[in-house]
Amino acid sequence: MPTYITLWNYTQKGIEAIEESPSRLDDATNLAESLGGELKGFYLTMGQYDIVTVMEFPDDDAAGEAFLKIAQRGTVSGETLKAWPEAEFRELIANLS
Repeated sequence: MPTYITLWNYTQKGIEAIEESPSRLDDATNLAESLGGELKGFYLTMGQYDIVTVMEFPDDDAAGEAFLKIAQRGTVSGETLKAWPEAEFRELIANLS
């Protein structure tokens, strides 16, 4: 399944309701699963971004739907990167020649 890394920031609304953040994570995990995806990693971070997630989805449409629904709640905004794991990277490069 394709992998997606998202760099999230809390919005003002999200910070004001920070105590609800664990249940929002549970909701996002359930949403991903309902779309055939899986939350592979969640990290609270320091620096430019507040949260980093690693998720897998069957395709870009399922990923897009999940990320739009999460953002629609107004508690986070994110930047998503489609990612290729090492094995796929090596295969991609090997096929260049």
